[in-house]
Amino acid sequence: MFRLIGKIVETNINELSEFFSKYPVSIVPFLLAGFIGFIVIMALYALIAWAFIKLSNKIFRTIEKKRGKKIHLQFAENIIKLAIIILFVVIPLGGDQISKSILGSAAVLAAVVGFAAQDVIKDVLSGLQISLYKPFDIGDRIELEDGTAGIVDSITMRHVVLTLIDTVKLIIPNSKLNTATIRNLSYEYVPRSAEFTFPVHYDSDIAKAKSTIFEAVKASPYSFPGKRSKSGEMIYAPVYFIALSDSALNMKVTVYYESSTPTEVLKDDINTRVFEALGNAGITIPYSYTSVVLEQA
Repeated sequence: MFRLIGKIVETNINELSEFFSKYPVSIVPFLLAGFIGFIVIMALYALIAWAFIKLSNKIFRTIEKKRGKKIHLQFAENIIKLAIIILFVVIPLGGDQISKSILGSAAVLAAVVGFAAQDVIKDVLSGLQISLYKPFDIGDRIELEDGTAGIVDSITMRHVVLTLIDTVKLIIPNSKLNTATIRNLSYEYVPRSAEFTFPVHYDSDIAKAKSTIFEAVKASPYSFPGKRSKSGEMIYAPVYFIALSDSALNMKVTVYYESSTPTEVLKDDINTRVFEALGNAGITIPYSYTSVVLEQA
């Protein structure tokens, strides 16, 4: 836009000089009119860009309603928004001049290639690879190399956002996550499971202890029937009398839960429910203690 205005003035400079010498009027109104025209044109470009971005948002929200939030859709939306801004803002403000000055110089071109290896470009390219190959998706629970686990909240052109315990957000650059070894605990929607062992007193009714633990697990809002029976029906895992320890009978059960549920939340709920249920049923949970015998000399 600036280049176009400059060309118009440069081409018609003689005619403009002759006009103002023949008709001695102030140049201020002409400059003001040109400035207002420029503002109107730029506002028009901005309005068109805004309209396309709104349309893009509407299209992607419609797709999300049908397919759910997907990591490649979110990344593609960010790329399209950037393309709209470049097309309707950067280019009108002199994109042609910028492109010629960059591409016309071998030295600057080498600088661009060098810059491509920097963090920003690496993050963008890594984000593109993540969105294409999808080692994880929005809503997946992943675990990093250092043991940090969280649910994938969103992806931008530069980073991935994980939601940790207590809704704490962890921001990870795309380039680091793309090269890291991660555990996807939600890959191909495989339900997660956790094993629990509950000791009961030697005098306990084994059948009653099993039934009490089973009903407590079944009552949890986080557990669901994830074990396939011989008939093909999905059921809750049974409780097994797994071992005799020094002071207790050990009951073991596997609990299935959704991949989006934090493990610590499930364990807290199951342990609390089973502990209270065993107490209400009159079943004693043994604990270790030491007897000291003193002998008189």
